[in-house]
Amino acid sequence: MDTATSIASYWYFHLPNFVLAVLMYTMLGRFLLGLMVDADSPNYIWRAFCRLTDPVMSVISAVTPKVVPPALLWLFGFVWMFWLRVAFHYTLLLLNLAPRAAGAAS
Repeated sequence: MDTATSIASYWYFHLPNFVLAVLMYTMLGRFLLGLMVDADSPNYIWRAFCRLTDPVMSVISAVTPKVVPPALLWLFGFVWMFWLRVAFHYTLLLLNLAPRAAGAAS
């Protein structure tokens, strides 16, 4: 099976996985950029990182203790997204809905 067919056949796996990966790595980027940029910086890259991650950060801040500083909260977000991706992939594997390697036994 070629790559295009795999992506089209397993869109329900690839699309959410891609979105979670983008959010995960954007949170990591926000943390690293936050070490160099002020929180209210007019930098367009910083604003884009904030705009992408703020909706997710509001959910993560609801389940994370309030004493956690914002920079550490972004790292928690990275970890939460990582484990969400793992749980999503594992769930689809259990349901036999995830793509498998070409040589894997069915």
